[in-house]
Amino acid sequence: MSKGTIKKVAGPLVIAEGMRDANMYDVVRVSNQRLIGEIIEMHGDQASIQVYEETSGLGPGEPVESTEMPLSVELGPGLISSIYDGIQRPLDDIMKATNSNNLKRGVEVASLKRDKKWNFVPVAKPGDEVAGGDVLGTVQETVLVQQKIMVPPNMKGKVKDIKAGEFTVDDVVVILETEDGDKELTMAQKWPVRVGRPYQKKLPPKVPLVTGQRVVDTMFPIAKGGVAAVPGPFGSGKTVIQHQLAKWAEADIVVYIGCGERGNEMTDVLNEFPELKDPKTGQSLMERTVLIANTSDMPVAAREASIYTGITIAEYFRDMGYSVALMADSTSRWAEALREMSGRLEEMPGEEGYPAYLGSRLAQFYERAGHVICLGSDNREGALTAIGAVSPPGGDISEPVSQATLRIVKVFWGLDSALAYKRHFPAINWLTSYSLYLDDVGPWFNGNVAEDWMALRQEMMTLLQEESELEEIVQMVGMDALSPGDRLKMEAARSIREDFLHQNSFHEIDTYTSLEKQHYMMKLVLAFYDEGAEALSRGAQVNDLVKLPVREKIGRYKYTEESNLTAEYEAVDKELSAEIAGLLGKEDL
Repeated sequence: MSKGTIKKVAGPLVIAEGMRDANMYDVVRVSNQRLIGEIIEMHGDQASIQVYEETSGLGPGEPVESTEMPLSVELGPGLISSIYDGIQRPLDDIMKATNSNNLKRGVEVASLKRDKKWNFVPVAKPGDEVAGGDVLGTVQETVLVQQKIMVPPNMKGKVKDIKAGEFTVDDVVVILETEDGDKELTMAQKWPVRVGRPYQKKLPPKVPLVTGQRVVDTMFPIAKGGVAAVPGPFGSGKTVIQHQLAKWAEADIVVYIGCGERGNEMTDVLNEFPELKDPKTGQSLMERTVLIANTSDMPVAAREASIYTGITIAEYFRDMGYSVALMADSTSRWAEALREMSGRLEEMPGEEGYPAYLGSRLAQFYERAGHVICLGSDNREGALTAIGAVSPPGGDISEPVSQATLRIVKVFWGLDSALAYKRHFPAINWLTSYSLYLDDVGPWFNGNVAEDWMALRQEMMTLLQEESELEEIVQMVGMDALSPGDRLKMEAARSIREDFLHQNSFHEIDTYTSLEKQHYMMKLVLAFYDEGAEALSRGAQVNDLVKLPVREKIGRYKYTEESNLTAEYEAVDKELSAEIAGLLGKEDL
């Protein structure tokens, strides 16, 4: 074991000498207080260590000891509904151990509870040949989540003995006969956070992750296993959108990383999630959620680790065949931690002081998402979808973190503070946002929801873009200068904005919209435009069309309950046709 002494302390960076036998990324214990750190640079026998706890009071000459293990997470029963800090220390257990609401230094607490017993149900039997990823048994962790206890990825052999019953995560449940002798396996395994967990094959993104948010599902969909960025200035609703996606996205598991966020925002998450009901099961949302809380007042180096801790836990559930949604809020704070550590290491700064390797680190993180065939003989499929919020200073997305992120992700939900100030939520700007998954998931929408889905979406986007061009004319010469056809376009686009894209996350019905309902809403909004344009060509007055009483019912269709969709759609559609026919009848007279 490599032991050394502190030579220099600079904030979260500690330089230790006498560490010649240590390796890059080894976890070390610093000083007699045994603070957790990680080696991030080696020069001869000097090691640069980023310390994940407060370093005040440390001085030269104090001991440093390497554990000769990389920073790893514990994976096993007990992860779900846990609240961890950035290096997977359970915050509630730390609070009980220290009897304090503040994190104390040098506290060593196991990530998974050692005293709790779990009911292990074996799937494999003695004599079975198994390899990495094969399921040995299951544990019903919560009402919603059944954990599969799998053979570690780098191991294979024959099952010599397998037990059934109640065990802790430290108890041996399987003895595996391997080429290197017998291996004892428990229900928990460790995995280094900076190494992606292996899989058999990555699949193309062809199935959308349905979120129930109309502007996302219809306009800018994300594929299962896809990556998205949500950049936006302060107060534009990044956190609200991530909460909505965590609540409603069709994911079996949610991993929420609060990376350098304000403490009160994390408090909202911690208070909200246990009370939120899962719409499909009626259980608490925490029954399928892992929270990683690393607030802005916690040691800055731990932000850097929190992102990797979260995605490794997400990969573990993906390997079981689950669809996992990972929310990282926000990667800008993570990049700030990189910048601070880089500055203390005296590395050559890149753009705006960020390290030159910012782009490659972001790519390493986002590339761990994907829709894959997992390891194991049953060829199960799992998906990990990563959605990262970006908080550019002053809302300027030309800064390095936003630009580096946009080069990697395929969905850009651009938040607009002007829309947020107008009380338009979600404040996703439909003119600047995009999804590069449209061509991949379009056939799924056309085949599984409605064959005209993509055509209707395109018609709506065209109207919104034409409205933007007409808006400039209106500002110069006024609405009266527009032709009746253009006036109708402006009205139809307003209807798309206010009736379709605007969604109230606090309304019990409007907070989630099924794909069937989104399709009906598109048809109603566009029926007004198409039938109105036809009526104009036959002599109707545009002012009469704008004032049709049925337009209020089109706007209120979003509050229709799911059980009554078809009947209400047919009634509103019939009323629209009748009112337009009435206008034409009046013109004929």
